[in-house]
Amino acid sequence: MSTSTGSGITLPVDKHGHNEALSQAQPARSTAHKNYKGFVGGVFSGIAKLSVGHPFDTIKVRLQTSDKSQFRGPLQCLVQTVRNEGVRGLYKGATPPYLETRLILGPWNSMLGSLTFYRRILKDNVFSGPYFQGVKPVPAEQGVATDRQLPTIGHGVAGIMAGWTVSFIAAPVEHIKARLQIQYAVDKKARLYRGPIDCCKKILRTHGLHGLYRGLAATMLFRSFFFFWWGSYDIFTRLFSTHTTLSAPAINFWAGGLSAQVFWITSYPSDVVKQRLMTDPLGGELGDGKPRFNKWKDAAKEIWKTDGARGYWRGFTPCFLRAFPANAVALVAFESAMRALPE
Repeated sequence: MSTSTGSGITLPVDKHGHNEALSQAQPARSTAHKNYKGFVGGVFSGIAKLSVGHPFDTIKVRLQTSDKSQFRGPLQCLVQTVRNEGVRGLYKGATPPYLETRLILGPWNSMLGSLTFYRRILKDNVFSGPYFQGVKPVPAEQGVATDRQLPTIGHGVAGIMAGWTVSFIAAPVEHIKARLQIQYAVDKKARLYRGPIDCCKKILRTHGLHGLYRGLAATMLFRSFFFFWWGSYDIFTRLFSTHTTLSAPAINFWAGGLSAQVFWITSYPSDVVKQRLMTDPLGGELGDGKPRFNKWKDAAKEIWKTDGARGYWRGFTPCFLRAFPANAVALVAFESAMRALPE
């Protein structure tokens, strides 16, 4: 019999619910193994998320970075994209995150790996006092450990820390992805960038590393809302574990999908600002136009000035439709991999 910890690690338990691994494994070996499992699980999770969610993301980014004169809504954007560029047009910009996922360096799986790490650090060093040990555990048979629990706020704080950490990987990857996603020319020769490598080379050559990391602060702001994602994921997991008879994969699916919706509802305006900044012309020798924004605050002010509060929610529909299936599948893949990997 096995059980999954609050940090997403699967540990064997005996018939009485006692944790066998904690009593048998050596601490150093256990720590290294937990880190390894977190990153391997993240690889499977990232591939699943990319396959399901990228077409929705392309529509979202195009709506976020255009005005109503170009697309009236998500359906028109979808139809025009497929009509002019084919189904492959929906997967523009998929190469950077896909390659990064395969290299175990992608934002999603790195985030899950670092999330696992920070959860354990917080549980062992911050939330280890008598007060926090009083947190009510959920039944072991439902897939959550019965030993000392990390409280919900701990999961939220770990989410922020993981979000900030992987921003240094996510910012350039998302920057390149966004610029590729808004290339509308059907003829490849008419496009400024031939692909992700060409895009990266041109930005580095004309604007250096600073240009490649354009939008880093906006990315860190956006990923600060991981507090709500992983905090609510813990809440939903506890509720389903305590009040339902769902299996562990089913709990992962529903908790993952619902917590993703919470995250996007709270974070979406910051994502719009981030995308506007990342797709703004860099100017100079790159020859892509005249820059409009120096920092994320300039983009936020421009959105308010031109579209008001509604401007911060442009493209929300495809994002909301994407969030549940993409993240639910991703978290099922992650937790399933964690359970399947040998102890």
